[in-house]
Amino acid sequence: MRRIFSDYAYGSGPRTNCWWDETIAAPDWPVLQGEVSADVAVIGGGFTGISAALHLAESGVSVVVLEAETPGWGASGRNGGFCCLGGSKLSGGTMRRVFGKSAADTYHASEEAAVHLVRGLLQTHGIDADIHSHGETQLAHNEKAVRRLQAEADALRQAGEEPEFLTRDQLAEKGLNGSFHAALTTPVGFALNPRKYLFGLSKAAQDAGARVYQRSAAQSLQQAGRGYVIETIQGVVRASKVVLATNGYSAEDLPGWLAGRYMPAQSTIMVTRPLTRAELDAQGWFSHQMAYDTRNLLHYFRLMPDNRFLFGMRGGLLASPRAEAGIRRKLRQDFEAMFPAWHDVETTHCWSGMVCLSRNLVPFIGPVPEHPGMLAGLCYHGNGVAMGSYAGRLLSDLVQGAAPKLPYAPMVQKMARFPFGRARRMLMPPAYAVLGLMD
Repeated sequence: MRRIFSDYAYGSGPRTNCWWDETIAAPDWPVLQGEVSADVAVIGGGFTGISAALHLAESGVSVVVLEAETPGWGASGRNGGFCCLGGSKLSGGTMRRVFGKSAADTYHASEEAAVHLVRGLLQTHGIDADIHSHGETQLAHNEKAVRRLQAEADALRQAGEEPEFLTRDQLAEKGLNGSFHAALTTPVGFALNPRKYLFGLSKAAQDAGARVYQRSAAQSLQQAGRGYVIETIQGVVRASKVVLATNGYSAEDLPGWLAGRYMPAQSTIMVTRPLTRAELDAQGWFSHQMAYDTRNLLHYFRLMPDNRFLFGMRGGLLASPRAEAGIRRKLRQDFEAMFPAWHDVETTHCWSGMVCLSRNLVPFIGPVPEHPGMLAGLCYHGNGVAMGSYAGRLLSDLVQGAAPKLPYAPMVQKMARFPFGRARRMLMPPAYAVLGLMD
């Protein structure tokens, strides 16, 4: 298995002290031993893979899921828990210019449908995932961003939607007090405990007949006749079709087509102890809205139901114990700068993981070229709760040869290679430097 970060990035170090691990115990999936067969083999046990498995099993398809580590080990078990619009890093205008109005409108519809899909799955399967927040709130970090948010609010109203725009003077009234200049709340989305959601989804998939295995990393993936053979450390899967759902933890050689086409990027999160009423009042922040600022290298944060505060950011570039310690210090510094009244509030948990980018800044959900019967879903640009779940739903239709029943824009499914092959990470430092200057 060839990956582009050091082994440290894919080991236990970055996710040590993840808060979500303490909120619910992991299910004890078996390890694959011996040979099994299935109609579809899914590689990856996160939101995409488990969603695909659930919907396939509900359709009567025989499906096996191979998780390389333990349940919830990857991004799906350690993300910020924002179920919201997103998936692409392109603006609506850019997407219309690149792909055309029809494709852009369809993609936009898919983002909203993705949020509704997750809410429906939670309700249908009785999953208690500690949901809160009515939509999501963007907070302007400078005056230029205020104008952009105002224009976005006007465009949403013209489209028949009902966003809420808050001026600087109104922020404190809403419990969003800080060094922000304005805010825009979009009434689509909610926050949740991602680990509880994932494990509820996996139980539903197993109840429907899906077979899920942990510590069963795909070591090789070979075409054999009209199907595929996947070898793990202790077993073999023979399947007619394959779904790749490995996102930021993908490998260059599973399959070789993936080489150079995805870019893992680090995201780091901290959680404080529960804040007291006096501490909340001191900062003037008592909203449970999930929020993020308008920086390119954004910060994302929310007050959780137990009054712990979750705070995350993009920006890590290297993977080593020293680099991990450095980005955690930077995260804490940014937290104290943005919420100075909480300077003495302890960080109880801090961890990091990989999001995944594509060169065209749009998720890839569809058939893998020149690999009949193989499909993939990845590159959600840090918005995998909703879009990863949605990708799994779409892939369950596509792998069965059916037209997706939900909005799907195949014309945006392009996945060109980044320059420099396995050395493509060298693109990130100058890109981050430029984005930092823009911020």
